[in-house]
Amino acid sequence: MFKLDKKTVIAFGIASVLGFGSNLMAKVEKNVDGSVIYPTKNGMYTLYHVNTKAENTKFNLGRKPTKNEIKAWKIEVFPDGEGLPEGKGSVEDGADLFDAKCAMCHGDMGMGGKGYPQLSGGEISSLKNQPKGPGDEAPTKTIGTYWPYASTLFWYIKSAMPFNHPMSLTNDQVYSLVAYLLSVNEIEIDGEELDDEYVLNKKKFLKIKMPNRNGFYPNVDGKNGVENMKKFLSNPKNYGTGSRCMHNCPRGKVVHIKYELNDFHPALSEKRDLPKEVGVKKVKTRIQKLYDETCKACHGNPAVGAPVVGDKKAWAERLKNGMDNLYKNGINGINGMPPKGGNPNLSDKDFKAIVDYMVNESK
Repeated sequence: MFKLDKKTVIAFGIASVLGFGSNLMAKVEKNVDGSVIYPTKNGMYTLYHVNTKAENTKFNLGRKPTKNEIKAWKIEVFPDGEGLPEGKGSVEDGADLFDAKCAMCHGDMGMGGKGYPQLSGGEISSLKNQPKGPGDEAPTKTIGTYWPYASTLFWYIKSAMPFNHPMSLTNDQVYSLVAYLLSVNEIEIDGEELDDEYVLNKKKFLKIKMPNRNGFYPNVDGKNGVENMKKFLSNPKNYGTGSRCMHNCPRGKVVHIKYELNDFHPALSEKRDLPKEVGVKKVKTRIQKLYDETCKACHGNPAVGAPVVGDKKAWAERLKNGMDNLYKNGINGINGMPPKGGNPNLSDKDFKAIVDYMVNESK
């Protein structure tokens, strides 16, 4: 029940006069979060003025992509298998690829790295199984415990990974990586375990049943997905108990979060100010652009564990054995560092120039 005070009744009366919301019980258009969408009438949205001129402004952001450009980047893989390309790959090949291109961020066997998501381990994390009391742990959202469809895994790896060289993997390589990640999450396909010799292809992929496929509500698949979400979010009973009210709400009726999930690592920043720009913006050189494309993702992020450009102490430690040794380790790879930062197309000359740039910026 809504408790309407005098001011609220007057507001609804004004809305009715303006031509919207005259019948509060009538069927109205709603946002996906359940909030009402009122029509804009005579330059007004409810009691607020609308800049109709700005609404009609057309923006030209760059040029229109060509058909070939769209075709090259348009990668869509749906839960029913539509868009899944032909190809094949083994768990063993996927393990080698993961070690070379993914482990430096996601950890051995996908068990988690510094600042990057954990991909394996944990218990099944149904959305209905959230923390209810002190000591309860938040769901571990890994591929095997949380993702409802393997199609998302194929699409994301193909279009966005590795993040410093997206779109660089062949379809066979993606099949291999998917097979490996499914195997470390102990997922079976058609009752068969995924050992090292297992080869995943399109036909087998369509038989994958993810463990948490029924752990989501409401059902957002298909043509009624948006309406299902609107209906769910419009019902306050899905968020807690108690009555909804608009004025002088009884204290005991307001539902608050009892056990807040705030164990973020690193902790969320509360700063909202933008960094100050100092000096004149410089035009980046070719080597600086190569650094941004190949190395910055790790050497510009303190959470990864790689020496960050600008950290004098970290780079001084690595320079103790000389530049030649630094070049050698970078070109051949060492520990979590893949050969040439995971970019085999870099020439030795360009890679050494990038190293020189990072060293000079860290003195």
